[in-house]
Amino acid sequence: MLKTFREGKGLPKAPLKGGDRSQVWWRLMRPHTLTASFIPVLIGTSLALSKDGRIDLPLFIAMLIACVIIQGATNVFNEYYDFKRGLDTADSVGIGGTIVRDGVGEKTVFYTGVILLIVAVLLGVFICFKSSWLVALVGVACMLMGYLYSGGPCPISATPYGEFLAGFFMGPVIVSLSFFIQTGMIDYTTVLLSIPTAVLIGAILMSNNIRDLDGDRKNGRRTMAIILGKDKAVKFLSGMFVFSYGWVVSLVLAMLVSPLLLLVFASFPKAVVGIRGFHGKTQPVEMMPAMKSVAQTNTLFGLFLVAGILCS
Repeated sequence: MLKTFREGKGLPKAPLKGGDRSQVWWRLMRPHTLTASFIPVLIGTSLALSKDGRIDLPLFIAMLIACVIIQGATNVFNEYYDFKRGLDTADSVGIGGTIVRDGVGEKTVFYTGVILLIVAVLLGVFICFKSSWLVALVGVACMLMGYLYSGGPCPISATPYGEFLAGFFMGPVIVSLSFFIQTGMIDYTTVLLSIPTAVLIGAILMSNNIRDLDGDRKNGRRTMAIILGKDKAVKFLSGMFVFSYGWVVSLVLAMLVSPLLLLVFASFPKAVVGIRGFHGKTQPVEMMPAMKSVAQTNTLFGLFLVAGILCS
């Protein structure tokens, strides 16, 4: 499969070596976005551990890998469909570039996404066997969401609803599911603590759409960033950060969670870096560091939240 290359434009000048191949497929997974998959699992599992004092380790590992694989498959399908719709070129910023720069066949990329989903299904069967077959319904919905984000006649990524839907599925759904498979139940604290994660995952997509605003507009897309315009979109992104940190403060003040969860504020400087990175920038390549800082904010926020949960 790795030797299947697209003929014509984009064909590499020389065969890819082993190390080059691994880098190509790693870039295709868009690793900086994978925080949206593993952080919710860590949060849900840490809440389960704090409640019961133990977790099923194989179940946790299977859930973690399955979510990362589904996120990876989403990125793969996004690469494929953006190429098919003419959105990606060799000069595009922020893409894996597997097809347009590395010359890998588009069918190879598509079937890679299919294989990843098949692996996720197999892991899902194991998870269901160890917990509940009701999990299968949620798993199918998550995989369908991952495909429809960029596939289908009206991809979600081209609408103003991408941030909300991705945040909902990767936030409350995955956090609650990770908690449920360990405890057999869902409680209100789990749902409440999944909200800021949902918003920060939406922020990752918002930052991506701000970076791609001009190109997306030319291709007829209607993302939230396009509707708001760049300046208002950056302000909206700032509001997403304020909401996320403020939500944790409100839960602490309401005595619903431990004050130790205020550890999340240790990630706040990275959020500031992310917002400042968009100011005065007009070219996509100039906004890449800001987008990475937004993704890193989600990672740090989530890890400090997990630390606060476990310490409390």
